[in-house]
Amino acid sequence: MRVLIIGLGSIAKKHIKALRSLKIKFNIFALRSSPDSSEFEDVINVYDLGDTVYDFAIISNPTYLHYKYIKSLTYKSIPLFIEKPPVDSLENFNELSTLISKKDIKTYVACNLRFHSCLIFLKEKIESKKIKLSEINEINIYCGSYLPNWRPNVDFKKIYSANKSMGGGVHLDLFHEIDYALWLFGKPKSYNSLRRSVSTLSIDSIDYANYILQYENFTTSIILNYFRKKPKRQIEILFKDEIWVVDLINNTIVVDNNNLLFEDKNFNMLETYKSQMKYFINCLEKRINPMNSFEDSLSSLEICLHNE
Repeated sequence: MRVLIIGLGSIAKKHIKALRSLKIKFNIFALRSSPDSSEFEDVINVYDLGDTVYDFAIISNPTYLHYKYIKSLTYKSIPLFIEKPPVDSLENFNELSTLISKKDIKTYVACNLRFHSCLIFLKEKIESKKIKLSEINEINIYCGSYLPNWRPNVDFKKIYSANKSMGGGVHLDLFHEIDYALWLFGKPKSYNSLRRSVSTLSIDSIDYANYILQYENFTTSIILNYFRKKPKRQIEILFKDEIWVVDLINNTIVVDNNNLLFEDKNFNMLETYKSQMKYFINCLEKRINPMNSFEDSLSSLEICLHNE
């Protein structure tokens, strides 16, 4: 297979590692801005889209650049594996959605946490009705970490996450939490949000976001931030008689702070990248439409960008 990568940063390198873990022969190409661009582990540098035919393309450059390349590659009828979030504006989304539909392009918005073993466990319990949404009273989703620790030895104020003009912001970086909330619990009846940039990080992108999703029988709160020094990524589900705490860092689900309901001791986050890449390629080979297509991601993006 011939794979084109747009953007050769840290996320792209995870996707490359995932590709190489599969028992498929790949030629990997990276679109680079200059002949002086550095080489990377048998990846072939190219400097324009040209007329080369690719089996699919990975869009993994900064979010504000997604629109340009999704549009160009869609015109070339190339299937797209798009790093989340798909775009940074609803206006761009609507234009691209019409074009993708017209050209009948296979797309997948890469939300790798859908392949996290704890979330798969919850999904199976919900689909089998062993968890009944009607018995939930409240859900609290929290994801906080410290942006300066994301890329050691790099000035965090210069990376795209810290800069609004480059498509940065915790609501965009941590798009996963909105995505999996809708994947697990469905679309809410209504929602509202608060997004701010007032922390001691002193950056101009959004560093705190709080979303309230209103469902028929319960309310879900999603809190995201860039300034928590001790990382925390959890889902708390309050039932009538018990509380489940889903820890996405330690890969456990605990009931009432004592009983271990689920644990995956061998879990490694890189496995989620491998699983989603295998899933996407399988969809291409079998000519079936992937879950979380560009169009499917609209519901999450509308909530993410609420009031923008």
